[in-house]
Amino acid sequence: MGSRWIKLAIIYLVVGIAVGLFMSATLQLKWGSAHAHVNLVGFATTAIFGVIYTVYPGAAKSAMGQAHFWLHNIGVPIFLVSTFLVQVQGMLDTAHIFTYLGGGAFGLGVLVFIANAFKNINDDTVLSSEQKEAS
Repeated sequence: MGSRWIKLAIIYLVVGIAVGLFMSATLQLKWGSAHAHVNLVGFATTAIFGVIYTVYPGAAKSAMGQAHFWLHNIGVPIFLVSTFLVQVQGMLDTAHIFTYLGGGAFGLGVLVFIANAFKNINDDTVLSSEQKEAS
């Protein structure tokens, strides 16, 4: 499961870099907030969850880990769309709907992750060296 998170994070990294290059080439710097959110919420947060779930595969395989995966990966793209729409004239009301839906799913996913971490992440559940060699 951790590898799925990391592969999705790489997609956000590519999108974030593309937005940054677009901003630089066109000097349309109004997209800076969206660019930052793609890189931080999209890439960094997703990658960190991927690393955590790679080190603690039991947490990833749990029902809360699965719920977190889907809440995050449905909510984040919707939220990120809102960070672009807020900059488009006449789209502020639509952007807010996307922010509430996507951000709500993302936020709920973070709460599920926190509960999952406290329940399923401990010294006894860390990926052992024997498990690493087998995979």
